[in-house]
Amino acid sequence: MALFSRRRRLPDPLRRALDLRADAVLASAPLADGRWVVTTRRALHLAGDDGAVRTPWADVDRGSLDAQTRTLTVHWVSGARTELVLETDEDAWDLVQSFRERVQQSVVHVEHVALPGGRATVRVALRRDEDGDLFTQVIGDGTVDLTDPAVARRVAEAEAHVRAEAGLAP
Repeated sequence: MALFSRRRRLPDPLRRALDLRADAVLASAPLADGRWVVTTRRALHLAGDDGAVRTPWADVDRGSLDAQTRTLTVHWVSGARTELVLETDEDAWDLVQSFRERVQQSVVHVEHVALPGGRATVRVALRRDEDGDLFTQVIGDGTVDLTDPAVARRVAEAEAHVRAEAGLAP
C-alpha cells in the first residue's frame, strides 16, 4: 500500500450522511457535479451537500462505463437510468470494479423468457436482498403487456419455475 495516494478520500461530513446500517464503504469517487458516488456491501449511495440517497443493489439492473467521458450509466430495474460523470479517472477503476462485483453478488440466477407473440422477452432473476434473503424479480423492456392474459400467465409460470428451482415457496 502506498504511503501517499492521489485518490481523494470521501469527506467525513458526507461519510456521516450515509445510511450505512453496519455496512462498510468499498469505494468512492467524486462526481463532476460535486456529489460523490459510494459503493458499500449493501447499497449504492449518492452523497452531496443535500444529504445522501441509498439504493440497495437489488434495485440496480446493471451499469456501464464510457471511459472517454468518464460516465457511469446506472440502469435501474425500474427501466430508468442515471448517468454519473466521474470527476477524474483516478478512482474510476476501483469504483466500477466494486459496482460490478456488488451487482453480480446480488444476482443468483437469471432466466430469459420469450413471451407469446415473439416480440418481447423478460428476465426472471433470483436475487439476494441486502440481508441475504432470496427473492425473484421480473425485468422487462417496457413493451411487456401484463394486461394480456397469455403474457401474464407466461410471466407467472416463469417466475414460479425460478422460485421452485431455488426451493422458494410459490
